[in-house]
Amino acid sequence: MNKKHALVLALGLFSSLAFAAEKPLKVGTTAAFAIPLEAAVAEADKQGLKVELVEFTDWIAPNVSLASGDIDVNYFQHIPFLENANAASGFHLEPYALGVINNVGLYSKKYKSFDELPNGATVAIANDPINSGRGLQLLAKAGLITLKPGVGYKATEEDITDNPKKLKILQVEAVQLVRAYDDADLVQGYPAYIRLAKTFDATSALLFDGIDHPEYVIQFVIQPKSKGDPRLDKFIDIYQHSPVVKAALDKTYGTLYQPGWKN
Repeated sequence: MNKKHALVLALGLFSSLAFAAEKPLKVGTTAAFAIPLEAAVAEADKQGLKVELVEFTDWIAPNVSLASGDIDVNYFQHIPFLENANAASGFHLEPYALGVINNVGLYSKKYKSFDELPNGATVAIANDPINSGRGLQLLAKAGLITLKPGVGYKATEEDITDNPKKLKILQVEAVQLVRAYDDADLVQGYPAYIRLAKTFDATSALLFDGIDHPEYVIQFVIQPKSKGDPRLDKFIDIYQHSPVVKAALDKTYGTLYQPGWKN
């Protein structure tokens, strides 16, 4: 072994020992993102970094827990959702690093194209302020409605300027949209939750959004005081660059995601 390789080995051993001496990094998430994160946790453990994954069942608790210091970072939300949470709750949470962007689609059990949708068709979209805007953007992308210029993800039904098919828009809790598939004519769907429900093919959407809306890239979110935490930087590096995590992402999301840090 030459001196260079010996130095690299020594530095790696020192780094592992240093991480081992630290308390575990606590990462909060939801079911849709848990499996690839579990792969990252296992890979981190092999590299001497202890990580505890905390899974939440709703979209409120991860930010409450982060703001109170019960976890170190969460990974489940995009920038629009974070901005809304900060404004609504007085949090001062910040995006720290990019994760993946999961496609959201428009699905129909009854129709094979948007042209087939009858006048007065029912369309189920998310009912929260952020995800409903994403649903409306999808409807606009499909040519089914027209929105006021520039409203972006903040779009509401009041921003619809043209609705030629007289679509009846129903607002449903985002995690329950998969159940609306049987009843509504068109549904905003989240492939991760569709896969978990195992009720229909997550790849069967008539239209997907994607990296054309980079504001929807999922973020690693922290309190400002956590900037530069070496445990955090190490874990994010593993998530973004480990082949093991890449394989878990591919298995979980198939082709319905893109790595946000590469765009």
